[in-house]
Amino acid sequence: MSNSDRSIFLKIKGKGTLWLVLAFLPGIALFLVGWKPSLGNVGSVVKKVHTAKKVVKSFEDISPEQEYYLGRAVGATIAGKYRVYDDQKATVYINTLGQTLAQASDRPETFGGYHFLILDSDEINAFAAPGGLIFITRGMLRCAENEDAVAAVLAHEIGHVQYKHGLQSIKKSRLSSVGMDVLLDEAQSRTGGLASLVVGEFQDSINDITTTMITNGYSRKFEKAADKAAVEILQRVGYDPNGLIEMLKVMKERLDPKGKDFAKTHPSPSSRIKDIQKKTGKYAPVKIPGARQTRFEAALKNL
Repeated sequence: MSNSDRSIFLKIKGKGTLWLVLAFLPGIALFLVGWKPSLGNVGSVVKKVHTAKKVVKSFEDISPEQEYYLGRAVGATIAGKYRVYDDQKATVYINTLGQTLAQASDRPETFGGYHFLILDSDEINAFAAPGGLIFITRGMLRCAENEDAVAAVLAHEIGHVQYKHGLQSIKKSRLSSVGMDVLLDEAQSRTGGLASLVVGEFQDSINDITTTMITNGYSRKFEKAADKAAVEILQRVGYDPNGLIEMLKVMKERLDPKGKDFAKTHPSPSSRIKDIQKKTGKYAPVKIPGARQTRFEAALKNL
């Protein structure tokens, strides 16, 4: 097991300090590590990047490895914008739940695996970076009245990863010049250096993704697809898809229509509820087993 598998963040130097999200094992406590890696002979890698042939013409041509490194850089941007919520029990709970849901999706595996993190923010929001790095705010979790509702939000974000919606945010004009395969060939012994290069050489593509996720939001078509995926995932695992409707009802009451969070980047809860009910049928209150509710309350009681 490498040290990177046991860490959540990697501190690197570039245009300022970035906190780069790394893979961590499900259920491991939250740790913060400050590491300044050697970038090695990055000059030769940069030169190769600039001379690389044009190998990527659409998001479908982006390999799992490329998606992984792009996702890590996007995760760094999100983790730089928001503070991480340092609560071991809550983090373990969200990861255990998230991993269970991801395994029931149509894309149960990614190159770097799925990883879930809570952001210390009152905003009502959640994000999914390419490759399976999923973030959910304390504000969003406070809208959940039961585990089924939390599962619904995570399943929705997994849906975005499943359909590679983040990668589809990259402008086609940028994709035609991506030569990231060269970077990956040089990555074996210089993970930190590669990560820094990805941020530097592909900053525009990273900005496309983060701007869509945080500022502009996905299209109604993409949000509808993510909701559809969420319903299917919830049903496969044994959660009530009405949990998604209940979550949206609470959000409808609490969201500021003029806010900069979920209200700005997503269709209205009312319109989403109508679309979801076309698949789930008439709404019925979620029946929560006592043990499940106890687990939910114990894990998130400090929020």
